[in-house]
Amino acid sequence: MSKPTVPTQLLAKSWSDRWHARRRSVSALVDNLVFVFSGIAALWLAWLVLSEGFTWGWYLAPFFVLFWLVLAYLVLPRLHRILTSIYVPDYFIGRARTSDGLLGDPINLAVLGTEAQLHEAMTRAGWIRADEITLASSRRIITSTIFRRSYDEAPVSPLLLFGRQQDLAYQQEVEGNPAKRHHVRFWRCPEGWMLPGGHTAEWLAAGTFDRAVGFSLFTLQITHKIDADTDTERDHIVATLVDCVDEVEVRVIEDFSTGYHSRNGGGDTIETDGDLPVLDLRPVKIPANGNPLGPDLETRRAARAARRPVSTSLGVLLMVIRVVVGAISVAMIVGDRGEIIKSAASSVSADEAQVLDVFLAVVSAVFAVTVALYLLLTFLVFRGSNWARNAAMAFSAVLVVLSALAIVQGEAITLGNSLFGLPLDILVLLALSARSSRLWARRDSSPITR
Repeated sequence: MSKPTVPTQLLAKSWSDRWHARRRSVSALVDNLVFVFSGIAALWLAWLVLSEGFTWGWYLAPFFVLFWLVLAYLVLPRLHRILTSIYVPDYFIGRARTSDGLLGDPINLAVLGTEAQLHEAMTRAGWIRADEITLASSRRIITSTIFRRSYDEAPVSPLLLFGRQQDLAYQQEVEGNPAKRHHVRFWRCPEGWMLPGGHTAEWLAAGTFDRAVGFSLFTLQITHKIDADTDTERDHIVATLVDCVDEVEVRVIEDFSTGYHSRNGGGDTIETDGDLPVLDLRPVKIPANGNPLGPDLETRRAARAARRPVSTSLGVLLMVIRVVVGAISVAMIVGDRGEIIKSAASSVSADEAQVLDVFLAVVSAVFAVTVALYLLLTFLVFRGSNWARNAAMAFSAVLVVLSALAIVQGEAITLGNSLFGLPLDILVLLALSARSSRLWARRDSSPITR
């Protein structure tokens, strides 16, 4: 009896799947190594800024501001992301997570119903859907907060649950002051997912009250500060829905979690009794003329995933700066070539001057080709090429290592003599190794959770 044969197509598919899995595994390993390496490099950059402040004198305020920016928005977030990937559990524990991996606001509401029913109920209850975070909305929230101008649709910062940011967010501004607002984030639960204890939920939510704008205790960033009593905000959300939407039904899962006092990702104190109200919105009727919600959930998620993240745009901008600086350097070498040969002619022979001329020509050509290739790399990173992103990070990592070796050999490196060198390389590494950058560059591959 002959042995059954495996179709060639199945063998090819199996080999292809294994090859792609191995490639993704290697790519993830490279990403993780660069992520940690860039975090260490960020510490070096912070030290360079701090030491430069000592050199110029403590009266030079811009260095303090620059040091705070580097520490709060580059160093601490990267260190938090590295450490939380080790000690913070990556499964549901009743808390959202910040983009840095820190535990965020408590999950204090569950919902049954469709997206349209949720939107209809929240709108009828006087809640306004928050804008997505864009450059325009970010600029508007900053100016609104500074000048105390009302911004009813102000965006809320992203918190993560199920490995992704909130799907919907609603808010109620207080007295026209964007620094104070009720707000709640909603996440759609994965298909078939159930709460601990076997309770069914289609949406989970985290509602808190922003009481002011201040500095985060953990990251030193400027952010909204929330009121500690999250149960009061939870009950406010439930009350507005029950009072304004007759069809809403509520039941409470008592002691869903133990009552606790803790802190969220911004360092604000939070406290809760552990109860979880479940809002049943399935009886809510959608009016015939509809309540416009815009694109459906999957379309919005796809659009969000396809949108070029700020971190990638920043990395491309930094790479463009390097291209411009490189092009200027090439132009200076070519322009000064005659003067260099002329000044050297008095101290060297004609043959040596000719060798120097050829050497400068070769250096200029090599430098020009390098700048051209880096420009091509920049374009490919802008288009979303993952291998180009890896190549750009590798190039910057090599230059950072060479700078470190130069220091070991006794060379002094400061912001003054390497402004468009080491700091630029470290910033490129931080930008392109950010979670949002690698998710976007690898959006056609398997998802990354860390």
